[in-house]
Amino acid sequence: MSGLVPIRRVALYARVSTRDKDQDPEVQFVALREYAAARGWEALEYVDHAPAGDLAHRTAWRQLRADAARRRFDILMVWKLDRAFRSTLDALATLRELEHRGVGFASLTQPELDTTSPTGRLVFTILAAVAEMERSLIADRVKEGMKLAASRGAKIGRPRVTDRPAFVRKWPAVRAQILAGTISQRKAARDLKIGVATLKRMLDAEVGPLQI
Repeated sequence: MSGLVPIRRVALYARVSTRDKDQDPEVQFVALREYAAARGWEALEYVDHAPAGDLAHRTAWRQLRADAARRRFDILMVWKLDRAFRSTLDALATLRELEHRGVGFASLTQPELDTTSPTGRLVFTILAAVAEMERSLIADRVKEGMKLAASRGAKIGRPRVTDRPAFVRKWPAVRAQILAGTISQRKAARDLKIGVATLKRMLDAEVGPLQI
């Protein structure tokens, strides 16, 4: 690893999933510590026992990112890319954040992923381009899927408030109260969580203008 800036402090991050009881973060840390010690780097260690996508329980990862914002270390090193990130897009977003903080990133078993070297930055740029293409392809597929669903009569987007189960359940009783004069339209609208104008349009469409 040929860093372009002096590296004195390194964050070593290890993660194991709680679903695999046989995993031990020490397997990752041993190699990471040896690499850091051989270069005379001061190491800070962070470890999580959680799946990659379970950000609520990855408390060490949150602390690491907070420490990166305070520049408590110069580079973040992991044993393998998937120990830190949920996906390529997640990796790119985080690496951009680290770069903005002036913090490098390296994967011990994937030496081409080292943002402190010219080659690593080139790989990062290529990954970013691939991820952008993936985003475009996903967006195109979503649009085509929505068009196909619409052509088959499916409703696209969030349901109208008047189509939601809670409204449909309450509407008959509230309508009866309005017609009986036991509740005001304003109070009825609040109970139904709709606007007064929407309520009036519905009543006018069903029974004609009310004189209440």
